[in-house]
Amino acid sequence: MKMSPRPKVGLELTEILGAAAEIANQFGMQEVTLANLAKKLGIRPPSLYNHFDGLAGLRKKMAIYGLDQLYEALSQSAIGVSGDEAVLSISKAYVDFTRKYPGVYEATLMAPDMEDEDVQHAGSRIVHLSVRVLQAYRLEGDTVTHAVRGLRSILHGFSSLEQRGGFKMALDLDESLEIIIKAFIQGMREN
Repeated sequence: MKMSPRPKVGLELTEILGAAAEIANQFGMQEVTLANLAKKLGIRPPSLYNHFDGLAGLRKKMAIYGLDQLYEALSQSAIGVSGDEAVLSISKAYVDFTRKYPGVYEATLMAPDMEDEDVQHAGSRIVHLSVRVLQAYRLEGDTVTHAVRGLRSILHGFSSLEQRGGFKMALDLDESLEIIIKAFIQGMREN
């Protein structure tokens, strides 16, 4: 039986993930290494093994951390709104999250095993929130799943293009996003 290592006294996982998030947001997930993280925390790299199993374990924890943070941002934006306003609100919150926390967002896509039960659970919270928001359109059966996938694709694609400098024209990006989401909403009404 494998025993879990005892964490270093005073060093909490949330502190470690916060430091990893700072590195990711500033330099990208490729720079979130055990050596860089240990240096930032002022500890030796082997100490990190008390909290997770190597780089793969860190990436899993970062993916879950990022999904939880994204869920919180989306759920806060959905409070007190419904229908079109809710879809617009969570869409703006999603894109704002990727703007403020690009490395953490990148982490949500980099779990070593996206089929991992813990990663799946964290991601499913976002899916369930999206389903609840889209219930206003009375979608049935597989159409709900298609709509959630469509919305996620739009938001991820928009965010990815923006982060990589894909929108060079001098047009307001928030206005573009709103026009795109309104077109998506109109498409759902026509189903």
